[in-house]
Amino acid sequence: MNPIDSEIPVKRRSHGFTLVEMLVVIAIMSILMTAGAIGLGGLGGKGVTSGVASAESLFDEARATAIGKNMRACVLVAKALTNSPADDLRRIIVAYEEVDTVAASPTFGQAKDPNNAAPKWEISSRGAVLPDQTFYSTRLSKLDHEKGTGTIDTVASTRFVGATKAALTGDYYIYVFNSQGICTTPGASFIIGTGARNTSKKSTDQPPRVTAAGKRDFGGFVVWRNGRTSVFRSPDQMGTEMSSLSAGKDF
Repeated sequence: MNPIDSEIPVKRRSHGFTLVEMLVVIAIMSILMTAGAIGLGGLGGKGVTSGVASAESLFDEARATAIGKNMRACVLVAKALTNSPADDLRRIIVAYEEVDTVAASPTFGQAKDPNNAAPKWEISSRGAVLPDQTFYSTRLSKLDHEKGTGTIDTVASTRFVGATKAALTGDYYIYVFNSQGICTTPGASFIIGTGARNTSKKSTDQPPRVTAAGKRDFGGFVVWRNGRTSVFRSPDQMGTEMSSLSAGKDF
């Protein structure tokens, strides 16, 4: 037999995939994608999904700011804004503690008062606003999510450095990271949901309420000690109160 003829079949068998193999791979990919969709089903619509993603990025920003500047940083969630009630429970911003600006000071460029338990805060970014009809849940977000207890700490804009923009004046929920990027309230949760509220009034007077369409439209995450976050994969992970939510209920 001609040596060249004997090599040709070998080459053809050593390259490429058969049609059957390609169909098997496609089938496996389809099954995995379907399983993933089922696993995440009921965990928020587009507004909640994008809102959780935006919030996670801001928590990452706060952690990175704390480490980069070697000083405390925080995430602030608008609780009740004096001049912009439509942004209540929707506006989220990042800030870091007040910096010493006295050139002759030995701590120039560093935290002005690192031992102060109630420092002033400098706004570091424009932050973000949650999508329409999507609100931070004061009822479901807990200081200790595992135990389902505690409310997130609050801070007033009077603790902001310099003149505060009128649109940002008010009270905020606060999540703090120390100078090493460690969350000072490990296990705290951040949960948002779809609902409706009278945005001409403060959220303290007109909290968001569950709508029939958004009964299970919630999402969020837990903030761990190292500052990282873990997204909730099912409604049950967001707490026992989820089972009692019904149309018209405050959240």
